[in-house]
Amino acid sequence: MLAYLRRLDPHLPRQVWLVQVGGVVNSLGNGIVFPFIVIYLHNVRGISFAVAGLALAFGGVAALGTGWVAGSTVDRIGGRNTLLLGLLLQAVAFALFPLIRAPWHAFALLALEGAGTACFWPGQSTLLARLTPRGDRHSAYALQRISMNLGMGLGAVIGGLIATTADPSSFTRLFLLDAATFLAFAGVLSSVREPVAGPEDEEQFAENVGYRAVLRNRNFVALLGLNVLFVSVGYEVFALLPPFAKNYADVSERWVGTIWLANTLLIVLIQLPVSKALEGRRRMAALALMNLLWAAASLIVLAAGELLTASSAALVFILATLVFGVGETLQGPTQAPLVADLAPEHLRGRYFALSAMSWSAGAILGPAVGGALLGWHPLAVWPIAAAVCVVAASGCLLLERRLPERVRRTPKPDPVTVTPITPPLDLAPERL
Repeated sequence: MLAYLRRLDPHLPRQVWLVQVGGVVNSLGNGIVFPFIVIYLHNVRGISFAVAGLALAFGGVAALGTGWVAGSTVDRIGGRNTLLLGLLLQAVAFALFPLIRAPWHAFALLALEGAGTACFWPGQSTLLARLTPRGDRHSAYALQRISMNLGMGLGAVIGGLIATTADPSSFTRLFLLDAATFLAFAGVLSSVREPVAGPEDEEQFAENVGYRAVLRNRNFVALLGLNVLFVSVGYEVFALLPPFAKNYADVSERWVGTIWLANTLLIVLIQLPVSKALEGRRRMAALALMNLLWAAASLIVLAAGELLTASSAALVFILATLVFGVGETLQGPTQAPLVADLAPEHLRGRYFALSAMSWSAGAILGPAVGGALLGWHPLAVWPIAAAVCVVAASGCLLLERRLPERVRRTPKPDPVTVTPITPPLDLAPERL
């Protein structure tokens, strides 16, 4: 067992570990706040569900709209500095949340938070890519997925213990605590030094710069389109499971919390082993398998919703989230390192910004279509999602044929060479 655990050690640079520690603290704060934003806006500030939902969507639109500027900022001032800017914007937004008294306040602060998010993801992804050797990037991004899920899961539990609508000031404590985690991450980054581009990269920068150069990479644009599908029919549609479970299958709130806790724990436990297993294997095949697992999870939800109710349905929903979680662990070590490998150094910020914007686009498209389907016919959501996942899997395999050979597989670390010990002359095999 100890030997197995040693093999899982990603052997990442110290500064990468510092960034990951800051990420755990930051995602802990996000987990404390995000599940309770709508509850706060509606139950404490009297804003309708519809307007609260629009405010959240407006934050996503702000993130999408400012992503273009964020990418250029990364390429000008670096990933670390852009990440710091994003953290400060988000800290200010959540520190001011207790002052919300009117709907427009929520729209303004969620837009500010969205701008911070637009800086956060390309900044962090670019920083990790520059701090980590190419052969170890899949481990760095896998660890990022672990830190995000671990922090979000623990944060949701802590937030549930603090927040109560009977005491509006409890939400003030939530938001100030979240703001403090952004500042804590910024403090961690103060000890991180980002490598600078070499002379060759500066020469390329002078010749070929801007988003036009990025969009000319048709393989990357195709990957962006696929990621919009991944997010909209994967993450965002599956996020409709709680209301579906509660309102259609009569699953209690306690069971809903258990369903998502199971998903989080699974990712934390198996992400590094999955990342290790993907070394030397085809990246787009892994993403295709991810979509097939998500299709299977959607069909499991469909079967449970059709045939079961209450606790029995909840148990099958847990199985579905576990299958879905296995698919999630295939994406972390695969997609972000692929983006890093496709991007020239002087355009890496723009590449990661467009990648983050594809997540934002999926986050807008998925709830809009999925929510409408859920209102029209709850059972229709799941077979349609499964069908789109199968289409996305086919798209992954088609794109693989067009990718350069050098980026098709997850790098496999060179095996450690052990020099054999020559036995003494009198113990040579022929003498025994």
